[in-house]
Amino acid sequence: MLSLKNNNVLNNKFLICIVGPTAIGKTALSIKIANHFSTEIISADSRQFYKEMNIGTAVPSSEELAAAPHHFIQNRSIFENYSVGDFERDVINLLDSLFEKHNVLVMVGGSGLYVDAVVKGLDKFPEVSNEIKETLKQEYNKFGIEPLQKELKEKDPLYFEKVDLQNHHRVIRALGVCRAQELPYSSFLKAESTARNFQTIFIGLTAEREFVYNRINQRVDIMIEEGLIEEAKLLHQHKSLNALQTVGYKELFWYFEGDYSKEQALEEIKKNTRRFAKRQGTWFRKNEAINWFDYQTPISEVINLIENILPISEN
Repeated sequence: MLSLKNNNVLNNKFLICIVGPTAIGKTALSIKIANHFSTEIISADSRQFYKEMNIGTAVPSSEELAAAPHHFIQNRSIFENYSVGDFERDVINLLDSLFEKHNVLVMVGGSGLYVDAVVKGLDKFPEVSNEIKETLKQEYNKFGIEPLQKELKEKDPLYFEKVDLQNHHRVIRALGVCRAQELPYSSFLKAESTARNFQTIFIGLTAEREFVYNRINQRVDIMIEEGLIEEAKLLHQHKSLNALQTVGYKELFWYFEGDYSKEQALEEIKKNTRRFAKRQGTWFRKNEAINWFDYQTPISEVINLIENILPISEN
C-alpha cells in the first residue's frame, strides 16, 4: 500500500525513466520497479513498436510482458508511418489516462530522442523546401551516406556527435535545415522543456564498455539461434520501409543481395550495435538529471533512491 507523505503533494505524478545502452538490463529493472509500485510500463524503444520485427528488436519475452502491463510494444505495423512526433502525442495522451489511477508510471528504452520527446517535448524546426529535400535524397542515392556525414560534421559538429550517423533519414533531415537556414541544425534545439503535468525521475544503468560489448555480441548470437535470418528473409521485400532501416535487418538484407557473406553480415550487426550503444552513452551522459547505477546494483538501492525522491512512502 502506498500513501502520500503530505496532502500538499496529492496531485504530484511521477514518471520514472529507465535509460542506458542496449543489452544492459533495462527491461528487467523496469519490471522490478513497476511491480514494486504496482504500476505500468511505457516502452520508449522505437524499434519495438513494430509487430513484424520481433527477434531483431529484442522484444521482451512473453513472461516479461506478463509480469507487468506494457504499452507501445508491437502496437504498430511496419507499413504505417509512425514518427517521434506521433509517439510523443500518443504517450502524453496515454499518460493522462494512466495517471488517473497511478501516481507513478515507468518508461523504459534506449531511444534517447523518444524519451526526450515525452519528457521535454520536441523541438520545432524551420520548413525545408522540397527542392532541398529532393536534392539530398538524390545525393544519397548516388553517392551514399559518407559525403552527407562529412558535410554534417563540417556544418554542425555538435549534432554530428549525437546523431545516429547510419540513419540516413536523420542525417538528411539535419542537413536540410543546415542548407535551408545556413545555420547548424543543433541551433534550433530548444533550451527550455515543454511544460508537463508530471515530474521525471531518471534512472540510468551503466557498465564497463567491454561488458556491454560482450552482452551485445552474445545477444546477436542468440537472435541468430532464435531465427533472425528467417525473420529478415520475410521482411526483405519491404526493405525500403523506414522501420527496416535499422541495425540487425539492413546488414542481413545486404547478405541476401550478395554484398556480404553470412559471417560478414553477422559481424556488421555486432559492430553497428556496439556503435549504437556508444552513441546511446554519449546522448544520455549529457543529461545531468540521470541517477546512474551499476547494472549489478541491488534493486533495493534503486528503490530507496526513488522513494527518497517521491512524496510517497510504504505503510
